[in-house]
Amino acid sequence: MMIQIRFFASLREKLQLDDCELELVGPLSVEQVWQKVTHDQPMPANVLCAVNLEYVSLEHEVTGGEEVAFFPPVTGG
Repeated sequence: MMIQIRFFASLREKLQLDDCELELVGPLSVEQVWQKVTHDQPMPANVLCAVNLEYVSLEHEVTGGEEVAFFPPVTGG
């Protein structure tokens, strides 16, 4: 089971990670996906997570064939 992982904006730059794929042997939470692809780097506060274009919690379970995306918190004035 493969999943697509995408990083956006400053997260991509900070982590120096491009979009990638991860092969699953069983379901993982969104937080566990982060840990695997970032090699346990701490997740910045207020990161937004989405699975298949819908915002989800870190506890959301990911299975094969899905897209997981991580977005930095929105700021601006």
